[in-house]
Amino acid sequence: MSLTFSVQDLEYLTALGPDALNDGPVAALEQGWRACLSGQLERPAEVRQVIWDSWRRSVEAGIDPEDSRYRFVAAQALAATLANHRVLIAAAAQVMHGLLAYNPRGHINLTDAEGTTLYFCGLDITPVGSRLLESVQGTNCTGLALAEDRLMYVLAEENFAGALRQRRMHCAAAPIKDAQGLTLAMLTLTAEPGWFHFHTLGTVQAAAEAVSRQMALQVLLEEQQAVLEVLNEGLVVLDERGCIKALNRYARQLFGVGLELIGSSFQRLGRSELGGALGEPVRDLDCTFELHDRSQLACLVSVCPLEQGGVIVSVRENRRIREITRRLIGTQARYTFDTIQGTSRAIQDALHLGRIASRGDATTLVLGESGTGKELFAQAIHNASERCNGPFVAVNCGAIPRDLVQSELFGHVEGAFTGSARGGSAGKFELADGGTIFLDEIGDMSFDAQVSLLRVLQEGEVTRVGAKNSRPVDVRIIAATHRNLSQAVAEGAFREDLYYRLNVLNLTVPPLRMRREDIPLLARHFLQRCVRSLRKPVQGFSPEALALLSAHGWPGNVRELENAIERATNLAMGELIQPADLPLETQQRETLRLYQPQPAQDLSSHELHAIVAALKNTGGNIRLAARQLNVSRGGLYNKMSRFGLDAGDFRGR
Repeated sequence: MSLTFSVQDLEYLTALGPDALNDGPVAALEQGWRACLSGQLERPAEVRQVIWDSWRRSVEAGIDPEDSRYRFVAAQALAATLANHRVLIAAAAQVMHGLLAYNPRGHINLTDAEGTTLYFCGLDITPVGSRLLESVQGTNCTGLALAEDRLMYVLAEENFAGALRQRRMHCAAAPIKDAQGLTLAMLTLTAEPGWFHFHTLGTVQAAAEAVSRQMALQVLLEEQQAVLEVLNEGLVVLDERGCIKALNRYARQLFGVGLELIGSSFQRLGRSELGGALGEPVRDLDCTFELHDRSQLACLVSVCPLEQGGVIVSVRENRRIREITRRLIGTQARYTFDTIQGTSRAIQDALHLGRIASRGDATTLVLGESGTGKELFAQAIHNASERCNGPFVAVNCGAIPRDLVQSELFGHVEGAFTGSARGGSAGKFELADGGTIFLDEIGDMSFDAQVSLLRVLQEGEVTRVGAKNSRPVDVRIIAATHRNLSQAVAEGAFREDLYYRLNVLNLTVPPLRMRREDIPLLARHFLQRCVRSLRKPVQGFSPEALALLSAHGWPGNVRELENAIERATNLAMGELIQPADLPLETQQRETLRLYQPQPAQDLSSHELHAIVAALKNTGGNIRLAARQLNVSRGGLYNKMSRFGLDAGDFRGR
């Protein structure tokens, strides 16, 4: 603490005592004051410079020294000021009453930085709301300290107003500052001469600094509280007895409670496997709370014991964690019904059924050959439904190893099997909570997984591998397959009860050969996409190339067509794609016309030419052609189907 005054100030201070202002000094100050009022510009030696300057400013402001009435701020403005400074007033009041014990015949007042009295205590009364600025009240200790923005003292005869001079009370004022050093308020002590001395100033400054520290701590506490309130993570602070000391906004929102639970036991938030054992540190424990309204809150809980006693419990909602995960891995549907290209009757019928399916949450089965666009329809159904803002999680059931299907779909707990993730892992159904899960190639799902899937459909809940309890999920299921599920049921490869559960609504995506009128439209659509990507000046197709595309059987359907257009765009040398730019399979009819018989070749090279040669040599006899090529009849049929070859084209040649 540092007290900085001029030499003249210090001379006054060292002379302070019960008889400091005897008749000589009083008369000198009175004479100097009257000289100032009369317009004298030269300061008398007995008057301190800071006081003389203040008197001069008071005279220039036109203040009447005989008018000692207080001026007040308006009532409405005062109410707002007191409300804004309620924390400051509470912090200062405690210090002021403690300081008053050493000044029993004086009083202490608190003003804001604008000179408005906020609080007072003691014998003499400075009314709340009164304005003590120098420009309003003339020279006074509070106003002068505000003008100088530092610790000040003013003796009775140094006041400007006559009433204050006659009161024979000395004052000391010290600023209360914030963490940046800006003055928040002024603390002023008024005492009788016998109780006012050099140490009084140190006491007042120490009191002001104590309030400043309390305000700094309060600001820090408010900043910390603001940070806690905006966190998207529930935080509950417990004391050593396990009672709630604080809980932030997100925690109140998760548990559906208010601040009235402060002081209550942690168990009041809900029943969970945590119970009352909160003494040990816990990290990311998968936990479910049963709340007061019987609903369940699935979350990850961490417990951090505090050195001073008590713990902090962190709660993160599983659904929100899954939403973040979905954003990172991109589990959102991109396609809509408007995305699906085609004007044929077959595709329009499928779109009509898809729009019907999007109106509700019924389980839907999408049938169709590989490459027809079953996932596009699933995404379009999701995006047209009320779940469009939720996740869309696609799972290829045929691509997951059979022994991991249940873990992938339904999740697992820690230690469920060798290599299981620490803390367990959510399955695809939990990731899809609130949205849609698309189970592609459902016909390839293992029998055990079919049983678990049936439970999800019946009960609306999943059980992680190794878990004792199930978890509720709100998921709409869309399944797809290229298999004949009714035949699989008859053969015992697919559960009959699951089939009927899945087959509530169904639609079939037509193969490309059944919608040939859509091929030119799709080809141009894919060409535009490839041109943008490859930045090539290709404008379209030659009539011959378009005719070949329309005549091809497209066993790979739309996916095969898209790949063929991408290849042709890469190979094209001019503005139009020519037949030579297309894959060899699409040119098979032209090949038949030009091809001359020659010995059969090995299938490992130029498969198409070898098959065509064998079929020509045998006149379309599949059995003989397979023997020449050294393959089974079934294998030859598969190859011919892939290349779009028909044995009838070679008969009668």
